[in-house]
Amino acid sequence: MTKPQSTTDLVPSEERFMRALHRLWFGRIEHLRIQRGEVVLEPWPTTVRDVKFGSDSPVRSELPETFELKLQGAELFEYVREVDAGEIRTLEIRHGLPFSMEIEHRHDGNGGQRG
Repeated sequence: MTKPQSTTDLVPSEERFMRALHRLWFGRIEHLRIQRGEVVLEPWPTTVRDVKFGSDSPVRSELPETFELKLQGAELFEYVREVDAGEIRTLEIRHGLPFSMEIEHRHDGNGGQRG
């Protein structure tokens, strides 16, 4: 599967998730399930916002209806689409973009990885 380049290349759950990351700005997402290469947003995963006191809050503009994905977002969805079943234990968000993650893959019981 190719790396998505813009929101027009995303399925609705991916676009919804990308917009949520932008609103979060700094923090992490915990326990995000993946099924058949797609993020599962019902129920919504745990969201933890990082708050830093004594610093200016950056002015963030709203995202346009369609936009080009930054490399980090494209790489996240490229990776998720290759996972059959698993869970992102933590996804660290910086400046509204995925920064790093810890992911658990489910195994099929025969020693093979399903994700």
